[in-house]
Amino acid sequence: MLTIIGCGNLNRSDDGVGVIIAQHLQQYLAAYPVPHVRVYDCGTAGMEVMFQARGTQQLIIVDASATGSEPGAIFKVPSSELEALPEPSYSLHDFRWDNALAVGRKIFQEDFPKDVIVYLIEAENLDFGLELSSVVQHSAEKVLQEIINSFESKR
Repeated sequence: MLTIIGCGNLNRSDDGVGVIIAQHLQQYLAAYPVPHVRVYDCGTAGMEVMFQARGTQQLIIVDASATGSEPGAIFKVPSSELEALPEPSYSLHDFRWDNALAVGRKIFQEDFPKDVIVYLIEAENLDFGLELSSVVQHSAEKVLQEIINSFESKR
């Protein structure tokens, strides 16, 4: 089983890129079903990422990044480089997907995927807005096609 999770905030322009890719994948799979692939829009809910990842063999997470790199840059990173235990907090809003990977692995152990890849697309605009910038839109199309190719090649 392959699980693909899009993360981000649709109200913050390029921050919504992971969610938008997940929505496009859901539309694609509705038209061309692949039994071993499931896709979730987890928005900004790290706890949701942890529970949706449980029981899958392979996990792909897609999100925006803000590292100061060139806008639209695509980073494909193994999760081991990004996992982070959460800082003590009183709010689940502070529990992000990188926390979900570290905690999920601890809690669910063998029932949590070991094969985890994260696609990060460098944002150009994180202001309030509903549209992706053109450079991030272009990168989103590349990532979408790469993900589709990855599961279609295993059909």
